[in-house]
Amino acid sequence: MQKPSSDSLETLPVTELKCGGVVVGCTFDHRIADAYSANLFLVSWAEMAQSKPLSIIPSFRRSLLNPRRPGFYHPSLDDMYVPISSLPPPNPPQPGADHLISRLYYVSSEQLTLLQTLASGGGIRRRTKLESLSSFLWKMVAKSADVMENADKKTCKMGIVVDGRGRLSSGDDDKTALMATYFGNVLSIPFGEKIIGELKDQPLSWVADEVHEYLKAAVTKEHFLGLIDWVEAHRPEPAIAKIYGSGSSHGPAFVVSSGQRFPAVDFGWGRPAVGSYHFPWGGDAGYVMPMPSPARDGDWVVYLHLLKGQIKLIEDEASHIFRPLTSEYLKLADFPPLIS
Repeated sequence: MQKPSSDSLETLPVTELKCGGVVVGCTFDHRIADAYSANLFLVSWAEMAQSKPLSIIPSFRRSLLNPRRPGFYHPSLDDMYVPISSLPPPNPPQPGADHLISRLYYVSSEQLTLLQTLASGGGIRRRTKLESLSSFLWKMVAKSADVMENADKKTCKMGIVVDGRGRLSSGDDDKTALMATYFGNVLSIPFGEKIIGELKDQPLSWVADEVHEYLKAAVTKEHFLGLIDWVEAHRPEPAIAKIYGSGSSHGPAFVVSSGQRFPAVDFGWGRPAVGSYHFPWGGDAGYVMPMPSPARDGDWVVYLHLLKGQIKLIEDEASHIFRPLTSEYLKLADFPPLIS
């Protein structure tokens, strides 16, 4: 597959496979667009390829994200975002050190429901499937850190990506329609940080409560208005979500996103066999992206970009949950070749 140029805002490599299949890639610069926006582009591209009218006309009205005058933001945002210039230089790679790898799995709807039940304390409170799966992974990643020196004194961080489109438009029907088609970056990444031993020893429901608690403050309109003001106050200095500068010797860290709202993109060849995301950003923090499965309703395809040791523990102890994404599961034999 063609490697994108480092200065490209977006590249679209298309690769023909010997089996007759086609891989359509889309690499984009996260500074100009988030995954929601990239999906808007892919859906529009697929509709144009089939000579269909566009179902969504993207909005580029940057005034939708104008800062307030005067601006104001909660001091907690200084703990979530940092100017890039304040980050320490990256540590040089050490011989034999663990490294990030990428894997694809599927999680069945039955296992997702079971995790949700456990995370909800048997029905005492309701936790989402994303909160439940994320909490389980937080426990697993913390457990994998047992081999670290002074592991009992270190922490494990987990962030969850929150889309601000619906939050910023709450109560305004016109803005709701515009924000639903907004092409840009409207994300926040709140994160939690807990002692490794605490995450290991507490039940899944306790961990899910902690996840729910740190998300509460970031799913509000005020949070995103404050984030816009924070960015304005720090211009022109580029900034980064603090959790992306975490990991390594300070304890493990990773971010969970969600592609559950992204439909399968059909370019006129029928439904795709599989779709996923890759986030090779180059830091020490891991990345997780669940997507709806194209093979079975209710299942998720889960992309993990984690340290090799973390992946090994997940495969050793949770293989009943994270199952290999095989050609049999995807029913690839049922797909006719696109190229003969």
